[in-house]
Amino acid sequence: MTKKKFGIQGVLLQTLATIIGILFLFPILMIVNFAFKTKKELYLDSPLSLPGDPSFDNFINAIDKLHLDIAFLNSLFYTAVSVLIMALLCTMTAWAIARGKNRFFRFALVYFVIGILVPSQALMLPIYQIWNGLGMVNSRIGIILLYISTGMSFGIFLQTNFMSTIPVELEEAARIDGCNVYRTFFTIVLPLGKASMATMIIVQSFTIWNDFLLTSLMVSRENLRTVTLALKLLFSEHAKDYSTAMAGILLSAIPVIIVFLCLQKQFIKGMTVGAVKG
Repeated sequence: MTKKKFGIQGVLLQTLATIIGILFLFPILMIVNFAFKTKKELYLDSPLSLPGDPSFDNFINAIDKLHLDIAFLNSLFYTAVSVLIMALLCTMTAWAIARGKNRFFRFALVYFVIGILVPSQALMLPIYQIWNGLGMVNSRIGIILLYISTGMSFGIFLQTNFMSTIPVELEEAARIDGCNVYRTFFTIVLPLGKASMATMIIVQSFTIWNDFLLTSLMVSRENLRTVTLALKLLFSEHAKDYSTAMAGILLSAIPVIIVFLCLQKQFIKGMTVGAVKG
């Protein structure tokens, strides 16, 4: 009776998971379908109909109209530099907080947790005023510092939870062997934190690559535009080029898909590490 009941529950759960998977997959398939359609097919045919003569013209138009080559390089530069600096700073700070025992470190953790609760959109006006006063609007350094400052809270919170699971005995053994604090961090702590770092890198890469609000606040020059800002140019009050936009969306999704595929094992491990402690 128990086995039969478990079997029915398993079938129901599998059916539910399949339905949810189809619901998530459907919009992606629609984007792929629209990306290969002509404008005539897009407006006259059914949205569910397949393209009559699939071509890559929309992809070529997206690259030419939006200068996606420059936008891709900008997005890649902002994302890579911001995430790498953030990963190193968050790991160092989280290690210090996890090992600190006095009130200062406990206050620091609470301070960064509060930072997660405050949405960056609520701080857009003061951020712009400060950045404008410092001359960092329309500046690559200003954009990178903006992403680092708005993403540090989540990164430190995530890394602190993991750092608390690393045995202190490993660090004590390293100190007995003559390692200073820097060598202990880079040879013991950092290699053990690869899983949680991969999780943070994937999450922050998705956030920065797909960001629109903060970038639109800080960037007005064409040579500094990101992919999301470039795609916005296809939608105006008088014209909407959906077929080219869908092709651009597909192109913009390729880098984050590659990052996830390369780090998915570490990502899954990082999401579960520390779940069972002791």
